[in-house]
Amino acid sequence: MKKSSHLTYLTVLFAALLTTGCATAYYNTMEKFGVHKRDILVDRVQEARDAQVDSKQQFKSSLDRFSKELNFSGGELEDKYEKLNDEYEESEEKAAEVSSRIAKVEEVADALFAEWKQEINEYTSSKLRRSSEQKLSQTKRHYKKLLTAMKRAESKMAPVLGAFKDQVLFLKHNLNAKAIASLQGELVSIEGSVTSLIKEMEASIKEADTFIATIAEE
Repeated sequence: MKKSSHLTYLTVLFAALLTTGCATAYYNTMEKFGVHKRDILVDRVQEARDAQVDSKQQFKSSLDRFSKELNFSGGELEDKYEKLNDEYEESEEKAAEVSSRIAKVEEVADALFAEWKQEINEYTSSKLRRSSEQKLSQTKRHYKKLLTAMKRAESKMAPVLGAFKDQVLFLKHNLNAKAIASLQGELVSIEGSVTSLIKEMEASIKEADTFIATIAEE
């Protein structure tokens, strides 16, 4: 079994430990199978990156749907509301997944760096200790850059979701042509917010790929 497949299998096998909050027990169990916190960190960064890719596509889809429905004069207004509400809820779900994945990245990174720092003191060789300290500092710098990019992209999601929700709520209680006309005027602002969000997500996705490649080389 390849290491990536092995890691995936073990992650599923011991997922119950995480749901009960036993992160330490989870890490200890995984380590017994040869899967260390460093491996788990890489795996979770990949998952966070993939969640951002999915979320980026969903936000694009939602914007396209809002633009299409609000600029199309035909069709039932109730049907428009249902379609836009579905898009909003799907975007909200994808955004929640991104936040959850980022939190899991932070959790294992904190555990890894704490363990690494503690184990540095166990070296008897000053040369190896310095080397390990340098590698820890380097990895933390790369991680900080990654986390900053992820958090920046994450922070852009709430305003867009808020704008989508405003449109859906307004349409829900104002199912008439006048409401559609007033919502059309808000689309320009939403388009700008989505464009900014997508830009930050793409930067974060790129940073995740760089981090994964850097860790693999070390």
